[in-house]
Amino acid sequence: MAELLKNIYHTKFFDRFISSVQEVVPDFNKVSFLKNIYDNEWENRALKQRMRCITLALKNHLSDDFNTNVEIIIKLIPILEKNGFKPQGHLEFMILPDFIEIYGLKHYQASIKAFETMTQFVSCEFAVRPFIIEYQDNMIKQMRLWANHNHSSVRRLATEGCRPRLPWAMAIPSLKENPAPIIPILETLKNDPSEYVRRSVANNLNDISKDHPATVVNLVKKWQGKTKETNWLVKHASRTLLKQGNTEVMTLFGFGTIDKIKITDFKILTPKVKIGDAVEFTFKLVNTNNNASKIRLEYGLYYQKANGSLSRKVFKISEKDYPKNSTTSIKRKQSFKIITTRKFHAGKHQVSIIVNGKEFDTLDFGLVL
Repeated sequence: MAELLKNIYHTKFFDRFISSVQEVVPDFNKVSFLKNIYDNEWENRALKQRMRCITLALKNHLSDDFNTNVEIIIKLIPILEKNGFKPQGHLEFMILPDFIEIYGLKHYQASIKAFETMTQFVSCEFAVRPFIIEYQDNMIKQMRLWANHNHSSVRRLATEGCRPRLPWAMAIPSLKENPAPIIPILETLKNDPSEYVRRSVANNLNDISKDHPATVVNLVKKWQGKTKETNWLVKHASRTLLKQGNTEVMTLFGFGTIDKIKITDFKILTPKVKIGDAVEFTFKLVNTNNNASKIRLEYGLYYQKANGSLSRKVFKISEKDYPKNSTTSIKRKQSFKIITTRKFHAGKHQVSIIVNGKEFDTLDFGLVL
């Protein structure tokens, strides 16, 4: 069984971390710090709860002055690197930006300087979000400055931090409603030399597409065809629109009419599926066109929800040219192995085949305990 992510906090980590802290704060009380952390609730806490617990314990053992604590954390970062903790490689150190998020909101200038330095060691995209909500105009100006920074992790913070729907983080309602302030940042970074940054631009646009599809479609039209990198970026940014079958986006990426395409012999091979097993299905894609046809082929899995309704999730099979006058047999399966991100409910489920955004007939199967 895979190790739980929350167990990244263990004795060896704390020994190395505290040893590093003591190089900056020699009288840092290790025994008291660990006692604060390992309370009666520690074992029951999830990852983010453990992070917050450590942040609070850290504050209890540092100064009462925020600016002094920021100086301690900034001095700590190169020591952590010296002691073997590599930049961007340790989720454990999200506790450092979390410290700024909790205690720095009323200390804007000091917090911004801290983020700029800190994000070069551990990403700060979660911690900046309360600052955007509290000081949006100032933060957007700051992110436009960060978009021109010489360090790629700072440039990435400029786009990742202002994603309207960043997963695992608080949403930014004002930017969900009006993403216009974000666009100049994305314009600056769309040709960034770092793939790490360009991927963040694509993810930001994908967030925007869920509330403002026309905004993203217009940017795809504007950026498409400029470079190989921007072509990849706009395609990745359009993944939700493609899964939704947005006709305009389908056309922009060359997925045209399917009046010469047929789906035949669609069958569910496993009409009853036990939780832990997989549903299997097969079908044939028939291209009756006298030319090859560019096809985005997907399937929809309709999961039963707790209230008995069905909710569709789309999975891609392929994106390629299917030869003229051809018949292609396809077999797929979808696992119902228990995972932490989805709860399965016994009962009727469905599978459908989707061609260039158009959904064909669905077939039923049952999920059983």
